[in-house]
Amino acid sequence: MNTFTRSVDLLQRAMDATSLRYQVTANNLANSEVPNFKRTTVNFESELKRAFDSEEKARNGFQLTRTDSRHIPLHEPYDYRDVEPRRVLDYTTTAKANGNNVDAETEANNILQIQMQYRLLTQLTNFEFSQLNIVMKK
Repeated sequence: MNTFTRSVDLLQRAMDATSLRYQVTANNLANSEVPNFKRTTVNFESELKRAFDSEEKARNGFQLTRTDSRHIPLHEPYDYRDVEPRRVLDYTTTAKANGNNVDAETEANNILQIQMQYRLLTQLTNFEFSQLNIVMKK
């Protein structure tokens, strides 16, 4: 996979995760006064980092030869394309007396941050394709 393809694929995955994060945060905000409602977050970046770290470890790590498919592989890389955004329910905290743990102000700020992040990702995607367009013109 070349650098352009990998970059565009990563940007698309980040945009998908950001879109899901927006939906989850909007749902949290909509349910900020519902008794016993627990907020949800989206975990994507840490799993993506783990996949990249495993690729690096497999590339630079000690290699063993497996003579049987039942042998346990050492430093088997975790493909970043298998990483999916994951919803995580925060059931351990309680911020209000009614059992709800959603802070409406924090969620509203999160929505603004998510919108800016999505805008940045679209600009980066546009930049990638503009660079390709420049190369194709020459």
